[in-house]
Amino acid sequence: MTAQARISFRDVLSDAIAFWEPRRLIYNIALAAVVVAFAVIFWGRIKANLSFEAILALVVLAVLANVCYCAAYVADLPMQLSAFRERWRHWRWALWLFGVLFGVALAWYWTSDEILPALLASK
Repeated sequence: MTAQARISFRDVLSDAIAFWEPRRLIYNIALAAVVVAFAVIFWGRIKANLSFEAILALVVLAVLANVCYCAAYVADLPMQLSAFRERWRHWRWALWLFGVLFGVALAWYWTSDEILPALLASK
């Protein structure tokens, strides 16, 4: 029996959680930095229009961003159960980095194209 055959799903899942969950904090900080940057830059123009609905929209988007973060498990678990496990474990940081950069790009777009114009236009 090879070492690959002895790896249990529990071990794979534990390894995935140990890798992805500590990095979720950095992901959330990166996305929050985008929103805070827009808030700081445009605070003078948006503070009068800030509402419960706008804050609720940001909270909902934060929850959705964290649901999207869980998509990493969809890629990680099958790769860890494959014959490429060790190579994947060495390079999965690249998926994390791509995901963070993609999330930042989406946050930038969504904030600048959807949320900010709505806040600036509302009276």
